[in-house]
Amino acid sequence: MKFNSRESFFAALQADPDRPLVIAGPCSAESEAQVMQTAEALKRQQVHLFRAGIWKPRTRPGSFEGVGSTGLAWLNRVKRELGMKVATEVATARHVEEALKQEIDVLWIGARTTVNPFAVQEIADALQGVNVPVMVKNPVNPDLALWIGALERIYHAGVTDLAAIHRGFSSYQKTKYRNVPVWQIPIELKARYQDLAMVVDPSHIGGKRELIYPVSQKALDLGYDGVMIETHPTPDLALSDAEQQVTPDRLAEIVRQLQVRKTHYDDAELANRSEQLRLQIDAADHDIIAALARRMALVEQIGEYKKQNNVQVLQLERWQEIFRTRADWASEAGVNPAFVEELYKLIHVESIRKQTQILDGV
Repeated sequence: MKFNSRESFFAALQADPDRPLVIAGPCSAESEAQVMQTAEALKRQQVHLFRAGIWKPRTRPGSFEGVGSTGLAWLNRVKRELGMKVATEVATARHVEEALKQEIDVLWIGARTTVNPFAVQEIADALQGVNVPVMVKNPVNPDLALWIGALERIYHAGVTDLAAIHRGFSSYQKTKYRNVPVWQIPIELKARYQDLAMVVDPSHIGGKRELIYPVSQKALDLGYDGVMIETHPTPDLALSDAEQQVTPDRLAEIVRQLQVRKTHYDDAELANRSEQLRLQIDAADHDIIAALARRMALVEQIGEYKKQNNVQVLQLERWQEIFRTRADWASEAGVNPAFVEELYKLIHVESIRKQTQILDGV
């Protein structure tokens, strides 16, 4: 699968590829006046793409589910009168057809749709022979294959100006985020498809307006190409996702604060020093893997001992001791204990797998 370059996606939006792409607008189009008021403010800030939800898939019935097709005419007015590119979310073939009739410039597929290959294929079929940029949000749960599959379905319909939107993932654990970033998944996507434009949606990741700037900066530090930030004239009165929207003035402040890092070292001495440090990191990683191999060899010995003595694999008290002490050791060594806790969860899963194989005679 070969996407058009990110430069091509930027060109479709008449955006400078050397600056972050800025996509902004209300979570939901609530009224024609609200849409025009927001768009006029964002026009002055030279936002590249005006976004607004028309059909809003909500978790539970009874909440505001969007104004529907009526709102497409409002977006068309933004395009005609203000000369702005406009975008909206589509979830069905009918949505695609109606959006294209109103000359919507960019479509995006939401997280709840990405998770359903049948729905994505329906949208892809409706896009056959249509030259329109499409952005695809990650699925609700951290499943890279589903994300790639959705991109592939749209690509096979003939759409090559594609972008991925990272909006975070649902989690049963309580965190400071509305949707945890799980940064390694979009990093893996970008590593596989280096030409794919990548946009972060800090509004949905953070769920609170105070997290929008730090999440946006983190994404740019990781090489993302732009941001999609929900913007509303009076966020506290918004009919959907009020806590994660910002005013146009606050959006301008966030964009001004964002720093774009260089992709390479300019100085040969700095590049050489960096390479030396990378070699030392490689050596440290070799030591870590060797230590893991020694640990797993000991785990296998314990597994054999448990088999000989008919003892179950999971020893809860021992696991609790490991989980507690390793975090303490990490703190003493100046390493983030939360990171070490997550690392040992993975190590424990592998240890259980090995011992279970031994007991089952696999």
